[in-house]
Amino acid sequence: MSTKIQSVDAGSPVERAGVHAGETLLEINGHRVVDVLDYKFYGYDPRLTLTLRAENGTTRTVRLRKREGEDMGLNFETYLMDCARSCANKCIFCFVDQLPKGMRDTLYFKDDDARLSFLMGNYITLTNLSDREAQRIIDLHISPINVSVHATDPALRSMLLGFPNGGRGLELMRRFAENGITMNCQIVSCPGINDGPALRKSMEDLVGMYPGVNSVSIVPVGLTRHRGGLYPLEPYQADTAAAVVDMVEAYGADCKERFGTTVFWCSDEFYLKAGRDIPADEYYEDYTQLENGVGMLRLLRTEFDAALGLMDPTEKPVSPFSTACGTSAAPWIREIVDRAAEKCHTKGTVYPILNDFFGHSVNVSGLVTGGDLIRQLRGRKLGERLLLPVNMLRHGEDVFLDDVTLADVERELGVKVTPVNQDGFDLCDAIFEYHEGGRSHG
Repeated sequence: MSTKIQSVDAGSPVERAGVHAGETLLEINGHRVVDVLDYKFYGYDPRLTLTLRAENGTTRTVRLRKREGEDMGLNFETYLMDCARSCANKCIFCFVDQLPKGMRDTLYFKDDDARLSFLMGNYITLTNLSDREAQRIIDLHISPINVSVHATDPALRSMLLGFPNGGRGLELMRRFAENGITMNCQIVSCPGINDGPALRKSMEDLVGMYPGVNSVSIVPVGLTRHRGGLYPLEPYQADTAAAVVDMVEAYGADCKERFGTTVFWCSDEFYLKAGRDIPADEYYEDYTQLENGVGMLRLLRTEFDAALGLMDPTEKPVSPFSTACGTSAAPWIREIVDRAAEKCHTKGTVYPILNDFFGHSVNVSGLVTGGDLIRQLRGRKLGERLLLPVNMLRHGEDVFLDDVTLADVERELGVKVTPVNQDGFDLCDAIFEYHEGGRSHG
């Protein structure tokens, strides 16, 4: 991989400046460009001087002007302008290790790349980070970054990660905090291993880095049925999940009193496993840990209620529909559909999908496969359309984890399938058949 330019966007600042595909970008304003972080950081300013090398080896400089923060318009062989860095850890709970054989190759790749943490929101352990990269994060003030912590006891963290020097990541975290880098963290909690006193110590150590550590999500370990030969782990039960929720809520309340923010939150899945109500909207503050499933169902309900409040109950009836989701979210989705039916003329059915592909202990919507949908919904009353959470699909595509496509599901079930964003307004629009842009969300 390299910083060789593959194409130039039409009408972009670099096209106007005369930059050509085939040239290699060497420097921006005298700073060497190694990868996408250098490109974005040094290319932010409105006045730039680019050093370029032609395919014949000659170099030249080009000056250009643009809006501050505007992308220059260069495209490279890969988004990172480099290979994504693979993970050197052997985590005892790694989900990739629990995948069945025969899936597409990209699903087996484990990344642990700091650049993807900053740019795409991926979580990293910091064990694969070189000293040069750590210093560059500080020098460029790359923030926030997302860190998988799991435990702050060095020996325990090393065991969890299957990496002999897992404690080094904690040293880097303290260094980042001292230099003003913001970190959002996650702890994958395993019963009897890093919960209980170990979790209490982790929270105490992490809050010692506040405000560098901005938020921490605690999520239960996900276990599939494909764990032959792997570390023996048990799923959370109602009582063990409730113990984690109680500990995290109590410590979060103390943080709220001390710092004005809760800092630590359990994912929705912990509440569902514990048989507890998911907290109210205000508990989640800015929903910083939404991507980790923290407050996702509460926000969906809040947004849907707001959207429903804009509805005119005298509008004409809409076509009957069905929706399918993981078993954990099904009661929440059913309540939402019932609320819609109470106010307006609509009839919908919610189908919880058992995860035969990964195992029934996997109950989230994002891991439902197309094959399970087809097998469990064939012959059911689906109405005229089937609404599905878009996170069942590969990002930006129409393919499920098992390579079944949306078209396959539509053909096998004989119904139109509509992917819906994890957004209460979009869900309301989909239920009531508003076309995109058909109404304002106010």
